Amino acid sequence: MTTHSALGYLKRLVFIVAMLTLGGSPVWAAPKGAPWGEKYFPNVELVNQDGKTVRFYDDMIKDKVVAINFIYTHCGDTCPTETASLRQVYKLLADRMGKDIFFYSISIDPEHDTPKVLKEYAERFKIGSGSGWSFLTGPKADTTLLRKKLGLFRDGIEANKLGEHNTSFLVGNESTGQWIKRSPFDEPKVLAWLLGRSLSHAKADQKAELAGYAQAQKIPRISKGEDLFRSRCDSCHSLGAADGLGPGLQGVTQRRDRAWLARWLKMPDRMLEEKDPVATELFNRYRKLSMPNLRLTDAEIEALINYMEAYVQTN
Repeated sequence: MTTHSALGYLKRLVFIVAMLTLGGSPVWAAPKGAPWGEKYFPNVELVNQDGKTVRFYDDMIKDKVVAINFIYTHCGDTCPTETASLRQVYKLLADRMGKDIFFYSISIDPEHDTPKVLKEYAERFKIGSGSGWSFLTGPKADTTLLRKKLGLFRDGIEANKLGEHNTSFLVGNESTGQWIKRSPFDEPKVLAWLLGRSLSHAKADQKAELAGYAQAQKIPRISKGEDLFRSRCDSCHSLGAADGLGPGLQGVTQRRDRAWLARWLKMPDRMLEEKDPVATELFNRYRKLSMPNLRLTDAEIEALINYMEAYVQTN
């Protein structure tokens, strides 16, 4: 069995398990008279990338299915990865975005992230205005209050350090009181199903959705490198020649010196600061979208490079 086949089977398994586990969970339903409504959420004013002022409760979440995360545009850590991962979910839900499903990325650095800066950031990720995904800013006190109310603020850590902000995000349905914290490294198809089916106002026939899965083939175990690539890299890169948000990686282990590649995976932010010529060229070619520092260990980097080498040999 090829690595490519194993990847396909794994994605199917993750999707099935998530549907069975999440879809049948009764603890999601808010109890009658739950407090997570108009009186709980601050109705603060925010400004989106087009300069339009909106209210958090009245305009953004009331009676809507939403995904909410907090970012800052000059983050060299996980913010780009989180935005790229959510972009995969956004593409899967394209026909419903801005209709019954909405994404909101709220800046935690209002001094830097003006509407103009947020608009440029969205465009780097190929997310246009009117797409159902808004990038917003507002007074620091208001965005901090929102993060605390949404459970996305860590007291004692984040007050002075932007780089250590909570990287989880929230999906939910305000009208039903269902709110779930997720990771940016979750499988995009699972998140799309969660937003489009489980949290949706329009419920699908679960039996029909699961038809045929009982005959699914047994899933082989995958390597650490493949797991890392799927959860950290494939939101921006393909293993073929086709570009995504970043370059296609076909033959990258042959084109790049292994030591350079290992250092690039370990500290891309530092290499850009040092004006490494290859790193700078890639940065300029791909809409000045920074390669995030994923805080990979040496062992993880070795596993990731080995996986990319093996992929070339088996495909």
